[in-house]
Amino acid sequence: MIKLEHFLEKVIFAGRWLLAPLYIGLLLALIPILYRFFHSFWHIMSHITTSTMSEITLQVLELLDTVLLGNLIILVLFAGYENFVSKIAIADGAEDRPHWMGHVDSSGMKIKLIGSLVAISVIELLKDFMQEGTFDANREGWRIGIHMTFVVSGVLFALMEMMADRHKSER
Repeated sequence: MIKLEHFLEKVIFAGRWLLAPLYIGLLLALIPILYRFFHSFWHIMSHITTSTMSEITLQVLELLDTVLLGNLIILVLFAGYENFVSKIAIADGAEDRPHWMGHVDSSGMKIKLIGSLVAISVIELLKDFMQEGTFDANREGWRIGIHMTFVVSGVLFALMEMMADRHKSER
């Protein structure tokens, strides 16, 4: 019976490697994001003399949005892989290793994730408010509501994490 239990535990532990292809997929998802960034950047540069400052600002906000999405993917990729699959040993001792790598647990990852979503959401709202033309109050109301849901969720996640940390320190 002990041998069966040991075998099952070994299989379950090895099962974490089933996540590895998903992380490779996230890495590959950066390719269209990279393409979109440089496509948008080329558009800005090729229309720089005919664009208004407002148009350039909107296009730069689009670039920021793209970068934040890429950062979000890298955060989930590194932290998720290290938390659920395996340590990234090749990064140990690397000069350019991100300081948070290896230190972000699933709770910290949720906080960083919600923070990124709030940043992306606020950029989308800013782009909406800067665009000229018709204003759909109903649509914008929903977008503000969704943004505020992200903000409140982030605050609640942070409070729960703070309470959990306080509870751990009292033990």
